[in-house]
Parts: sequence; structure tokens; C-alpha cells
Amino acid sequence: MGKRFAQMLSPGDVVAFSGELGSGKTTLIQGICGGLGVKNCVRSPCFVIINEYNGKFKVYHFDLYRLDNEKELEDLGYEEYFYGDGVCLVEWAEKAGGLLPGQRIQVNLKILSERKREIQIKGRGAK
Repeated sequence: MGKRFAQMLSPGDVVAFSGELGSGKTTLIQGICGGLGVKNCVRSPCFVIINEYNGKFKVYHFDLYRLDNEKELEDLGYEEYFYGDGVCLVEWAEKAGGLLPGQRIQVNLKILSERKREIQIKGRGAK
């Protein structure tokens, strides 16, 4: 699914991922990165908060799990990424609060069972 989703993305897109721990956010992002031609091993950037990848275009993978407040994201210069020329994939997006752009794609994941997930996509025509 991630590879198909990637084909609908373009530079400047911000995709906000929400869902409980283990719901598949990182796995979906790995598929999206693969679909965007990223050759690197895509992992959750838990300790550095942002990983940058080269593919069809720049991909910025945020993991905000360890963020304590919006100020930390401001200190990282989030605007350069969110309003830049790459694609931003933001895990634990709810921690960004009001800093996320209004024009974004929201992906909510829900665990239905050990092997099943519900995925809701909203925004910009619900790609």
C-alpha cells in the first residue's frame, strides 16, 4: 500500500501519521519510501527525530514520539522541512500540535487485530 500511496505524492507534501504504538506507522512509511525510490534502510528516527533520504525527491522522515513540546520542533527549524521542496512523513504527528500545515494529508492507523489494520486517509482529496 505504501508504494501505491507514494505515487500520489509530490514535493511539498506533508503526510501526518497518527496511531498507537505498533499500529504500523513506520512500516507504511518504509513502503512509501520504497515507492519514492529511497535505497537506504528506512528506520524510525527515534533518537535524532529527523532522517533525510534521497529518492525521486528529498524525503524527510520525522518521528516525534520523544518530543516533549512544540518548542523542540521549532528549535529543529521544522518550517524549512514542512514548507520546503521535499516530502515530509511525520510519525506521532499529534505531538506537533498547531505547527502542522493545514494543507496536509492525515493518515490514521488503528489496530484491529495482530495482522489487521484500519487506515483512514484525509486531506487534499483523500489521496
